[in-house]
Amino acid sequence: MERSPRIGVLALQGAFREHVQVLERLGAEVVEVRLPEELDALDGLVIPGGESTTIMRLARLYGLDEAIRAYQGAIFGTCAGMIVLDRDHLGLADLEVDRNAYGRQVRSFEADVELSGDERPLHGVFIRAPRIRDLGGDLEVLGELDGEPVLVRQGRLLLASFHPELTDDPRVHQLFLDMVREEQHVRA
Repeated sequence: MERSPRIGVLALQGAFREHVQVLERLGAEVVEVRLPEELDALDGLVIPGGESTTIMRLARLYGLDEAIRAYQGAIFGTCAGMIVLDRDHLGLADLEVDRNAYGRQVRSFEADVELSGDERPLHGVFIRAPRIRDLGGDLEVLGELDGEPVLVRQGRLLLASFHPELTDDPRVHQLFLDMVREEQHVRA
């Protein structure tokens, strides 16, 4: 029997508790990550939405920025997590984003995201969401809103402009867990 994946959720600031709940419902063992050594023995890492400047400042303060750069497992970044992983911040994802590009907090909205290969749309919650300005050549678009990419994959990285943890639809988190299992087999 295969063991449950051990997933860390960066718990410095933002919507980390909601990710924990979804991942636990899907059968993952979840660890809240606040220090570099807590990345050890994880199969995957989630960087949640929140305030990207605050997340980066705290990550630098605790030495998590370099630890995340060195981490070799699958990583899922949502909203601010997408920003943290982009070229201008940790530099792990080959994309550039514009912060709060869909508008300020009062302009937050919910909309259906068209998923590649899935007839059912995914309900997306966009809160001060980033917009992808430039995608590198090896990024795969998995979801779009009005023809713009909002869910992308680059190898072991999954990035969402929206907050899938704020809905009852676990498909994006399940996709991430599937990626974690793929990475485990690649590294084995």
